[in-house]
Amino acid sequence: MSPTATASEEMSTTDSSAGSTDDRIAELRRRIDEIDATLIVLWRERAAISHEVGATRVAAGGTRLVLAREQEILARFREALGADGTQLAMLILRAGRGPLV
Repeated sequence: MSPTATASEEMSTTDSSAGSTDDRIAELRRRIDEIDATLIVLWRERAAISHEVGATRVAAGGTRLVLAREQEILARFREALGADGTQLAMLILRAGRGPLV
């Protein structure tokens, strides 16, 4: 407590600061939730499109997946996000094509 501030003034400042901190955290979490909702929608859309690409390729006599294309995607994510990007890309690819059993 500063020498000129009373205990109630110090408490008020602390409460105000904590309140604004809580408000800021709540605001940031709301934005995270919005981003998560968008990512889920995009994830599902991408998986559906990828599945359709594979099905169309197989129907035309091709293979279910093209390794060179998957390598491009892995490289793009790795370059943008580092090692975590590779892991993320693997999950995204699996969502679209299914497991490589």
